[in-house]
Amino acid sequence: MSKYGTIPTSSAAGGGAPLGGTSPLDFISRAKARGASALATRRPWRELADVHAIGLPPSLGDAYLRVRANLTHFAMNYAIVVLVVVFLSLLWHPASLIVFLVCMLAWLVFYFLRDEPLVLFGRVVADGYVLAVLAVVTLVLLLLTDATANILSSLLIGLVLVVLHAAVHKSEDNADDEVGRWYAPVPQQPSH
Repeated sequence: MSKYGTIPTSSAAGGGAPLGGTSPLDFISRAKARGASALATRRPWRELADVHAIGLPPSLGDAYLRVRANLTHFAMNYAIVVLVVVFLSLLWHPASLIVFLVCMLAWLVFYFLRDEPLVLFGRVVADGYVLAVLAVVTLVLLLLTDATANILSSLLIGLVLVVLHAAVHKSEDNADDEVGRWYAPVPQQPSH
């Protein structure tokens, strides 16, 4: 059994195994389980779109605190929103859309859904190198499709939408999610 990822796998001795000696069906079932666990962190869309929770923050400091709390609370929802905006912007660039989907598949296989270390020529490849190679290959391939400006503008639009929502969504209910995840609360000292 492998202990590298969160989902145990069996090491089959099959000859045509794609990654780490597992069969394609094992890989697909692990990918489905990981995708389901990642999507389980998503908050209900009704909570994200609650009109009663919308209000301007009283100060810039409060806006910053709301953004921090909401980025933590709605992280998966916001990631889905940005990806949908990028995907929609590529509908008018079919070649870029195909490249984007192939790159996304490569990211899933070689980075996100991998539960064993990547071994190349008998050596373990560190995750940092895998991340860097995937990022460079994705960037180069997207540059070759002449849709770079379109992708960057759609990413910017998605990020602006996310930050704008995070700033105006009242985060009183989800501010406690951030405690323990990003920082520890500081106890108040008695005054002398």
